[in-house]
Amino acid sequence: MDKKGPKNVYGFAIGLTVCFDILCAGAITGVSMNPARSFGPALVGGHWVDHSAYWLGPLLGALVAVFVYDACLASKEKEGEK
Repeated sequence: MDKKGPKNVYGFAIGLTVCFDILCAGAITGVSMNPARSFGPALVGGHWVDHSAYWLGPLLGALVAVFVYDACLASKEKEGEK
């Protein structure tokens, strides 16, 4: 875990993310931000159109975050150790 980050803003950041998701994609997705929550109705209703976005989006976003962190922040930490 990165010890340099501020610990008192995590709840605020999560709240802003949820608010952003609801305001921007609420009308399109029915405000379902959880792939497990979206899977049940898709399974019962047989509506699988664009369902891959619920599964691939978080995985690809995590991969992008790893590469950005390694490229931007990890190199700064290594420089500080030298």
